[in-house]
Amino acid sequence: MMREIFYGALVVFSILVAIQSAHTLYLTLYIWAKPTSETIAPEQFRPPRVSFTVMLPARHEEAVIQATIGRVCDANYPQELIQVLVVCAADDKGTIAKVKEKISALRKAGLGNVSVVTFEDGPVNKPHGLNVGLRQAVNDVVTIFDAEDDIHLDIFNVVNTIMQNEQVRVVQAGVQLMNFDSTWYSALNVLEYFFWFKSRLHYHARTGAIPLGGNTVFFDRDLIAQIGGWDEHNLTEDADIGLRISATGERIRVVYDDRYVTKEETPPTVAAFIKQRTRWSQGFMQTLKKGTWKELPTRKQRLLAFYTLAFPRGQAVLGVYVVNSLLLMFSLKAPEQVALITFLPVLMILTFFLIYVIGLQEFTRAHGLRASPGSVLRLAVGWLPYQLMLSYAALRAVAREARGATDWEKTQHVGAHREHDPGTIREASDETAA
Repeated sequence: MMREIFYGALVVFSILVAIQSAHTLYLTLYIWAKPTSETIAPEQFRPPRVSFTVMLPARHEEAVIQATIGRVCDANYPQELIQVLVVCAADDKGTIAKVKEKISALRKAGLGNVSVVTFEDGPVNKPHGLNVGLRQAVNDVVTIFDAEDDIHLDIFNVVNTIMQNEQVRVVQAGVQLMNFDSTWYSALNVLEYFFWFKSRLHYHARTGAIPLGGNTVFFDRDLIAQIGGWDEHNLTEDADIGLRISATGERIRVVYDDRYVTKEETPPTVAAFIKQRTRWSQGFMQTLKKGTWKELPTRKQRLLAFYTLAFPRGQAVLGVYVVNSLLLMFSLKAPEQVALITFLPVLMILTFFLIYVIGLQEFTRAHGLRASPGSVLRLAVGWLPYQLMLSYAALRAVAREARGATDWEKTQHVGAHREHDPGTIREASDETAA
């Protein structure tokens, strides 16, 4: 009797996992199933009219911050319409020194639109820094770039045109990890971003329940002020503010165009990756518990938000399921029908792998890169360890949330995404020499 109950539970769980995987696969391929011109940036730009305040929150970013500031200041947009605020905690002497050094060099070149904003109060994290910077923002639109970002030089023209043409007050533009061949897991990480920004966020935007990205997102400054800025105690302040804005009924425009993405790097080590994913998973748990998603006006929106925010807990359970499944493969002789049904999640995994192989080819072709047979082999060999790593990070997030640990585990940045951009490397090297 107990064996039949166990087999029944295994069958039910396997079917649920297969359904969840199929739904995730649908979101991954959504934009190919329902293409729209909104995925592509405008082919012609309108005259510059929107003014931007760029906030660069930075913490121990001596290695990358100068090149990032330089990239923003090189943008193909009138500098008088751009205010740049680098936001740092007062104890981050190294980053502040690098920022001041860059500001001095820019002023000698006739550019005086960059300033450093410091704070001494807590918490020392990104959302608090953003709220501090918001109080110094003077332009129409506030945007966020991370300290290692390589923005496209026409990104302000893209957003200026969309905001004028469509009268939207929030635009999420594309972010793309680039160094797909740096580590055994980097291609998998790169493709997560590729499918998330290129496809899935469009589904969220059309549904009206979108967890925004942490950078290259543009907000009307008055809108941010009206909703009270960022939640300083949330580890995914970006997802939280996206759902809070969605709850007001405000339309959020997503544009992902390979030509205009902001380029970033994958975490350089397994430890850094796990800490980053732990923070994201825990932040989703915090946002789920906070309950803002319940204020979304329609049931479809609430279900989508709940599904997205609850996913890290499901990921933790799936990690345990995968390990147990591997053990049962060698220790359990199940009836044929049970074995066939429990194989359904494996078929979904194989389908995902095939989609990722195709996605790798599309990503590299779009950016003038080349995926070697070794890159595909790393995808295959790294697939299961990568999923287990995600599950471990989710389990770690559950443990941290249970014991009330909410400190900000910072992601290390080394500029690996700039290896394919000789101009950026040269700029960074010149600054170091200076």
